[in-house]
Amino acid sequence: MTRALLATFNLMPDGEPGGDLLLAALAERGVDAAWACWDDPAVDWGAADVVAVRSTWDYHRRCAEFLAWARSVHEETRLLNGADVFAWNADKSYLTDLGDVPVVPTILLDDRTLVAGLEAAVARWGTVVIKPAIGASGVGVVVARGIDDAALEGLTAAPWLVQPLVGSVRTQGEISVCVLDGRAVSRFDKLPAGGEIRVHEFYGGATRPGVLDEVTTRLAERAVASTAERLDADLAYARVDLMEYDGRLVVSELELIEPGLYLGVAPDNAAPFADLVVERAGRRP
Repeated sequence: MTRALLATFNLMPDGEPGGDLLLAALAERGVDAAWACWDDPAVDWGAADVVAVRSTWDYHRRCAEFLAWARSVHEETRLLNGADVFAWNADKSYLTDLGDVPVVPTILLDDRTLVAGLEAAVARWGTVVIKPAIGASGVGVVVARGIDDAALEGLTAAPWLVQPLVGSVRTQGEISVCVLDGRAVSRFDKLPAGGEIRVHEFYGGATRPGVLDEVTTRLAERAVASTAERLDADLAYARVDLMEYDGRLVVSELELIEPGLYLGVAPDNAAPFADLVVERAGRRP
C-alpha cells in the first residue's frame, strides 16, 4: 500500500480544516495517509512514498529550521514541489522574479535603504503597503503614507517588500485560485472587513467559493507554468492570488509551500489533490 505523510504543525496536529476529507479521499485510492508535525523527531519521513506539506503554518517564524527539514526530507523521499522551490518561495522577493507574469509593483528594502526607498515609493504611489519578506497571514503588514507615519512603528524585522496600496482590494477583494497539477481547479473570492486590506478571517475577512473564468484561469495557470519552467521544477500544487491593479488582473502572491485547500468551503478539492498524491507517489526516487 502507498504511504503518504501530510505535514502540519504542532498547533494543528490533525491538519488543515477539513483535513479528514483529504484522508478519506486518499484512503479511497488505496493510500495509507496520516498527518504528522514537521518538527516531530519521532516521524520517519523516509518511510513514506510521498510527503505533502499542507498546514505547516509556523514555517515563517522558523524559516531556516523548516527549510533544513525540507531538505532532509527531499533527500529521503519524494517531497511535493521540493525543497529548492520552498527556499525560493519562502522569501516574497520572488515577486520580482516572475518573468513576464504581471504582478503588483514591488520594491525590496532593508534597514539601510528604508528611508530613501520609502520616500521614493510614496512619491511614486502615494499610500504604500509594507510587508515582511518572510511572513504569512498578514502578520506585520503596515500601511503608510510617508516616512513620518506612526504606523511604521509596527514594522517587523527587515527585509521588507513595499507595494502600492491596491484600492480594489477594499471594493472587489482578492481572488485565490487553487492550481493542482498545472490546472486551475477552484476559485475563492476573498473580501476584507471594514477598512482592512487583509482578507484573512483573523482580521474579519470572508472567503467564499467563486466561479473560474477564462481570464483568471489563464493567468493563474500561466503563473504556475512560467515558474515551473523558470525553476525547472515539478509544481504539484499552488495557490495563485490575484487582484485588479491599473485596469488588469495581476499576481499578488504565488504560494508554493503550504496553501490550504479550503476544504471547509470547497470539499471537492480533496479528490484532485488525492489524485496527484497517488500519481507523484509512483515517481518516488
